Amino acid sequence: MPNLNGGLQSQQTNDMAFIYFNPNPDQRLTEDCVIRAICAATNRDWEDVYIDVVIQGLFMHNMPEANSVWGEYLTNLGFEKTLVPNKCPHCYTLREFCADNPKGIYVINTDNHAVAVVNGDYYDTWDSGNEIVNYYWKRSEINEQLSI
Repeated sequence: MPNLNGGLQSQQTNDMAFIYFNPNPDQRLTEDCVIRAICAATNRDWEDVYIDVVIQGLFMHNMPEANSVWGEYLTNLGFEKTLVPNKCPHCYTLREFCADNPKGIYVINTDNHAVAVVNGDYYDTWDSGNEIVNYYWKRSEINEQLSI
């Protein structure tokens, strides 16, 4: 699903894998996790996503990295937000999320990070599998079918 121009390196763990993904045109390792995650979840170029999220921030008079800004952007693309139940707020890792969700396209929010999950694989510039999931955005099945 993701545009793999950024180079891939898979580290298989059971049925899901960490896949190295850096769509930044200059391969910079910057604090652009939201942009990277949206690129992987939508199969769009880094520049296009970056510009769109910045414009969304301008409309909302807020910074593009604000959760409300990129959340609204994802909503406009047909993603739906779901909070992780508060039964164990500090114990549901990204790896566990992937194992529980082997199908579908998600953008995951942790305390200080965003990462894409596509069909059980998580796409990032580092192995963020131990990060704790706070909430996630799921791409609607209609939008998934349109991208095929």
